[in-house]
Formats: sequence, C-alpha cells, structure tokens
Amino acid sequence: MLLLGFSSGLPFLLVGNTFGYWLRDEHTSLTAIGFLSWVGIAYSLKFLWAPVMDRVDLPLFERLGHRRGWIMFSQIVVGLALLGMGATGTKAGLVRLGALALVVAFASSTQDIVVDAWRIESADDGEEQGLLASAYQFSYRLALLATDSLILIVAAAVGWRASYTIYGACMVIGIAATCFAKEPFAKEPTADEPERADAVADKKQREAPIWTPRGFFDAVVGPFIAFFRAHGWLALLMLAAISLYRVPDFIMGPMANPYYHDLGLSKQTVGAVRGSIGLIATFAGIAAGGYCSLKLGYMRALIIGGILQAAAIAAYATLAFASPTIRLFALVMAGDNFGIGFAGVALVAYMSSLTNIGYTATQYALLSSTYAWLGKILKGFSGAEVEHLSATYGLIHAYGIFFVVCGLAGLPAVLLFAMLGYWHGRKLGDVTPC
Repeated sequence: MLLLGFSSGLPFLLVGNTFGYWLRDEHTSLTAIGFLSWVGIAYSLKFLWAPVMDRVDLPLFERLGHRRGWIMFSQIVVGLALLGMGATGTKAGLVRLGALALVVAFASSTQDIVVDAWRIESADDGEEQGLLASAYQFSYRLALLATDSLILIVAAAVGWRASYTIYGACMVIGIAATCFAKEPFAKEPTADEPERADAVADKKQREAPIWTPRGFFDAVVGPFIAFFRAHGWLALLMLAAISLYRVPDFIMGPMANPYYHDLGLSKQTVGAVRGSIGLIATFAGIAAGGYCSLKLGYMRALIIGGILQAAAIAAYATLAFASPTIRLFALVMAGDNFGIGFAGVALVAYMSSLTNIGYTATQYALLSSTYAWLGKILKGFSGAEVEHLSATYGLIHAYGIFFVVCGLAGLPAVLLFAMLGYWHGRKLGDVTPC
C-alpha cells in the first residue's frame, strides 16, 4: 500500500502546481497557468469510466488479475507521458505540452480508481481500512512532497525537462509494487467468511455481461442506485459536503508556486523548507488525522480537519502583508502541510466507509470525483482573479486577498459536516452534533 500510494501521488502535482511553477519560470502568464490547470479535471471525471474498471479485465494484462492489470497499464502510460513532457518542454509550445499533461492526468486518475479499489477490497475490517487509508495518505503525501519540494532542488540543478524525465522513470517504483502485490480477495467465499468482492464481480459478469443492456445498466447506474438506496436523502448532503471540503486547497493550488516565485523565494529555499519542516508537519497531520478518525469518529475528524485546512490556507496571506522571512515562510508551510494532511486522511477514511462491495471502484470514484470536481473547475480562474485584483491592490497584496478568500471558502463544508453529524446522531438515537 505504501508503494502504490506513492505511485498514485507521483503524477498529481507534475500536471498541477509543480507544472505551474515550471510554466512561471518560463514566463507564462498567470491566466494561462490557471487555465492549463484544467487538465486536472480528468481526476474529477473518473467516475465516468470507473464502471469499466469494476467489470472488465484488461486485454493483454489478464494474467496479473483484474485490479493489478489495470494498475500496471495506467502506470506504464503515466511514465511514458511524463517522459514525453520532459522530452518536449515548453519550446514546442504549450498546446503539445498541455496535451501530454492531459494524458498523464487521465492515466493517473485511472490508476487512482483501481488503487483505491485495491485498498478498499484488501481490508478485512474497519480498523484495517483505517490503517490502509493512513498508509495510502502517508506515501501519497510523501510523493507530493517529492514532486513539490525535492523536484525544485533537482530542477535548479539540472533543469525542468531533465527533472520530468527523472520523475517519469520513477514510475517504475509503482510498477514493481504492482508486480509484488496480491490480487485482492483472490479466493472464493467460504461458509465462515463474508462474500468477497471478486466473487461478487464474477457473479455479476456471469449473470449479465457488461456488453448486454442489463449488464451495462448494472455497471454504470447500479453503483449510484445502491449508494442512494443505502443513505437515502442524506446522500445529497454527503455529496455536497464532500464536494466543498477540499475547495480551498484546490483553488489556491495553481497560485501557490507562482506566489513563491513572485515573492522572490528561490527554488532551493522552497524545496528545502518543504522537504524538512513541511515533511515533518505532513506526517504529523496524517498521524493526527488517522488517530482522530479512529478515536473521535469520522464527523468530528472532518470538522476539525476542515477548520485547520481553512485557517492554514488563509495564513498564506501573512507572507503578502508582512516581511516574507524564511522563518515565517516555514511556519506557514508547516501549518498548511499539517492541516491538509489531517483533512486528507479524515476525508479518505470517511469516503472509504461509504462504498458497497461489488461497486467499489465506481462508488469510490464517484465520491473522490465529487470532492474534486468543483475545486478543479474553480481553480482554472485563479490566475485571472489574482491578475484582476493586482490592477487595484498590486500583485503581492492581490495574492494575500486571494488566499484569505480561499480559506473562507472552506467554512460551508464544515457546517455541512456538522449537520451530517447531527442527523447521523439522530438515526442512532444520539442528538449530539457530531
């Protein structure tokens, strides 16, 4: 799980915030950087092809098994596309580079679909599910730090194109993990064990293959019917809360690295702070998020994480309105990494608990797409908004105002999860808010 989580996290920022840093170094406008961040919308649309991951074995990869075959294929495509980005560079034009980034995003989101399904189906109980979620977040965040901090040091030494080539080759880590991983639930259920996910999928495929009308309906529509049947009208409130929860992080993302660039912070400084204090804060946040999810319950952990996340993102404004010293930058970075790490574990654990066996990939893809789609769309306008504010307030102060607004955008999700906690408590005969 640690290695597969690292493989899932590796491409994410290479077509997101780090990609924006590269483009800003090449003097690309903030507006163009914001719009190019829309390649990440692929992560918000993955529920559209997730039913195929649930029901169809990938030709030429069947020997690896249902889940591992899809994981391996997506990892190979991600690695080749990253190598292509390194070989192309910005000199060939933003259209070609953006197209390769889009391929990375689609293949990476496919990898996420199947790795999430592998993680959920490999757990035997809720406690093991929480452990695997924490392991996934731990290594995913480690990959984000490697592509958000270490790559800046590498890029300062060898250039952006060589850096992307190196990181494309690093996808071999995930490929090796897939080779050694076990296909989840590779045995038939027994009288002493619950029904296994692969047995459910095989049964569905035998009764109604996906190419038949009934099979197609069950693969595409069945997961959504099962989700709403299980949770009733609260499902709408769940989806609304999930969709708003990570909005602050997504909106501020494309502007974070250009912000450091325009503040005059060197790539080496940013990379060193992220890789030291930021790394420690990330692991502390993940550990705290996992502990609170286990001891306090999902709802309380989500509320705490939402508040921490909102405050940490708004704190970026202090760099715009005060002298951006290394000490202040390190403090802001530590707060952000702790808050995002805490909130990420809480959300992943909560979403994992909502899936039904037999529809794991599609339902989790729906939930993870829901938490990303609104932020992914809105973040495309982030650069244009900062440039608009800069006409009145100046560029650096415009950044500060922007980050405060991003932090405030996290409060609606906190209120919605508080409402969900209240209604869940009423269903259990407990009217406490969480």
